[in-house]
Amino acid sequence: MHEIPLMLVAIVVVALMFDFTNGAHDSANAIATVVSTKVLPPRVAVLMAATLDLLGALLGTKVAETVGGGIIGPEVVTGCTILVMAALIGAIAWNIITWCLGIPSSSSHALVGGLIGSGIAYTGWGAPNYPSILHKVLLPLLISPVAGFVVGYFLMVLISWLFVRAHPHTVSTLFKKLQIVSAAFMSVSHGLNDAQKTMGVITLALVIFKIQPDVAIPLWVKLACAASMALGTATGGWKIIKTMGHKIFKLEPVHGFAAETSASAVIMSASLFGAPISTTHVISTAVIGVGSAKRLSAVRWKVARNLVIAWILTIPASACLAALAFRALEFAGLH
Repeated sequence: MHEIPLMLVAIVVVALMFDFTNGAHDSANAIATVVSTKVLPPRVAVLMAATLDLLGALLGTKVAETVGGGIIGPEVVTGCTILVMAALIGAIAWNIITWCLGIPSSSSHALVGGLIGSGIAYTGWGAPNYPSILHKVLLPLLISPVAGFVVGYFLMVLISWLFVRAHPHTVSTLFKKLQIVSAAFMSVSHGLNDAQKTMGVITLALVIFKIQPDVAIPLWVKLACAASMALGTATGGWKIIKTMGHKIFKLEPVHGFAAETSASAVIMSASLFGAPISTTHVISTAVIGVGSAKRLSAVRWKVARNLVIAWILTIPASACLAALAFRALEFAGLH
């Protein structure tokens, strides 16, 4: 029977807090469009998203394994008891900053940045697993938003072509129903990709503390992270819902359906390959793609530009915050 170190308990608690803030911060990804188009009332939409987030979080572990062993090698940092804590503090700090500002930045890449920053603070620039970060983080970081835009654009063009002769009222009625399905699909895909990231972080901590030998995800970790994210989702993220659902492009049910379906397809595909992509990136660019299919002027490009700036800043900003947190914990004598 292993004696459980107090620092490990603290890491698990803080990791679950991160999952909670991730659920609250990113709940808008799944339900912003269905709320903004008034297809579902906010409370019903949030409850649906929380339940399906929980389901999605239990459907796989590939993303968790990437985060647990593909960002910072466990063999490089084993014994560094404050590394994961510093990474989480950096990610949570960036989450809170963007949450307060109502900016839909990426919780996923905040966590990746946190791991990179704390790893570098511990052993220097050789700590990150650069090939894995390139293939599993940076390339998906670049490709997934483009894929969201392209799929959203062409799906909207296809829908417009199929329903060109349909009465607007008929189209609106049909897609109000279909948008509930697409929002549900989006919630499942969000849980499948996002909740697994914290599973990977907790499992990395278990390896660092030599509680287990590898990054195989324990059942209790899956259940705890899934429940924490679902609870966070249930609190909602109303500022971000406003940004996603109104400020980028004024949505109607058909646009919400196209954006959610496009984003869900991209996120599900990435999850199957173990890529911890940003659901925020993908749904944002899907909304922009759908809006562009109507007309380029329909998109509020200044808001879109601000989102891009936030995305570019997320990894380096959270890395810096995590490195500062590492030094602070080290100075406090907790290393």
